[in-house]
Amino acid sequence: MHYDAIVLGVGGVGSAALFHLAKRGARVLGLERFEVAHDRGSSHGQTRLIRQAYFEHPDYVPLVKRAFELWRELEQVCGQTLYDEVGLLEVGAPDGEVVRGVRASAREYDLPIENLSAAETRKRFPQFHVDDACEAVFETRAGYLLVEKCVQAHADAAVRHGAEIRTGETVASWRADGSGVVVETDRGHYAADRLVVAAGAWSSALLADLNIALEVRRKPIYWYATSGDGYRRENGSPGFYFDLPRGGFYGFPQLDDAGIKVAEHTGGEVVVDPLLVNRELLADQQHVAEFVAEYLPQATTRCTAHAVCMYTMTADGHFIVDRHPAHDQIAFAAGLSGHGFKFVGVLGEALSELALDGRTDLPVGFLAADREGLRPGQD
Repeated sequence: MHYDAIVLGVGGVGSAALFHLAKRGARVLGLERFEVAHDRGSSHGQTRLIRQAYFEHPDYVPLVKRAFELWRELEQVCGQTLYDEVGLLEVGAPDGEVVRGVRASAREYDLPIENLSAAETRKRFPQFHVDDACEAVFETRAGYLLVEKCVQAHADAAVRHGAEIRTGETVASWRADGSGVVVETDRGHYAADRLVVAAGAWSSALLADLNIALEVRRKPIYWYATSGDGYRRENGSPGFYFDLPRGGFYGFPQLDDAGIKVAEHTGGEVVVDPLLVNRELLADQQHVAEFVAEYLPQATTRCTAHAVCMYTMTADGHFIVDRHPAHDQIAFAAGLSGHGFKFVGVLGEALSELALDGRTDLPVGFLAADREGLRPGQD
């Protein structure tokens, strides 16, 4: 069968692209080397934060606003709750990247946030310790996404619109074939008019001809037992991010008896082969446990569970969303750099437009592949 489009990878971005392509009536095939909503890549581990006052760069704000709309639409489509608006507490030095960046985005886009002193934060959120030298911002219109449910919802909705998904099939290569493409897998080959590459930690191999520097990092996440009910979702505990000299740490309200989920956003061991990433509990857990002991006074350092995800980092920490410079029929997203899941709906929408129309009105220009600093040797 000849397809209108093929999507390589049915994870966070790939499942969304598959849905948006199929919704537009394209005959589309998704190829996934594992199962849908698997635990071998970057889009698993129960929850992901979502927020609007974006400290990384204000240009993300219009995209995340559209992402919020699309998550609500997907909830209607699948009949499930995917997003829980519990709020987000972000703590750090007033002149640090996070607090300063949140305030800048909030000013530029008139987003509602609350500014809190350390004392005000401790009084309002006694489940967190906040140093006197720090300040906090609280964003009410923030919360968390149920990550595996989101991926499955996009994939299921795509299938209902006629998409085909082949799991357990490994892509070996792709090649441009005139104005179309041919994809080779360990089971055969497929032809299509358009190709979308959304391969996560495997992007370097599938986009090798672009010579873009992508570094994959091992990112463990942990659940810790608590000593009370202060972090429970039903008691109003928010998501949180602490920007500290020792690193950036984030977490979620407690959703079940496993405890409170906490992880370090910064750092991470470099992964040579995503298939061989070490998924055992390693010594780097101690760094997170030390944060828990100092800043989460109602939690213990008894780790009840853990998982390992991967970040695929660009040189500047921003995503790449673009068309292939040599092949207009190919669109791709790569290097989500550990903060991309909240955007996958809008990135899928943008990729579907880039693939089918050759352009998009969504404001992704600042994420183009030809920006400076992405390739080795560039200034």
